[in-house]
Amino acid sequence: MSMSFESYMKDMVQPMRDELTRIGVQELRTPEEVAGALENQQGTALIVVNSVCGCAAGQCRPGVAKALQNEVKPDQLYTVFAGQDKEATAKAREFFAPYPPSSPSIALVKDGQLVHFIQRHQIEDRSAEMIANDLIGAFETYCK
Repeated sequence: MSMSFESYMKDMVQPMRDELTRIGVQELRTPEEVAGALENQQGTALIVVNSVCGCAAGQCRPGVAKALQNEVKPDQLYTVFAGQDKEATAKAREFFAPYPPSSPSIALVKDGQLVHFIQRHQIEDRSAEMIANDLIGAFETYCK
């Protein structure tokens, strides 16, 4: 019995999903879930655009995990998975204008407005520690 490509990819990316969900980040898998979470959003929300790339594994997800250990953090924590939940990711990206699509990336939204954004090129060449410090600075500024 052979495994379909979709099933293989689902099994392959599940640990990448779990890396965020086990620290309390809620997955948004459909455009409707994204709209429900982000339209008319009050308070602060972190949205991580997850991906299968090496910089997501080495810098993005560990940086987010480290930042979330900070005392001050966003009210809501969300993630969409680029390349897997394509429609949900496209809907989330509507909230990140004027930034072009970028994965991985990390957005901080306050009362429905984008207030901080880390693009892929700002993740690739930085350590998880640097990304965590960047996020903590944004949390301290916008999440109090």
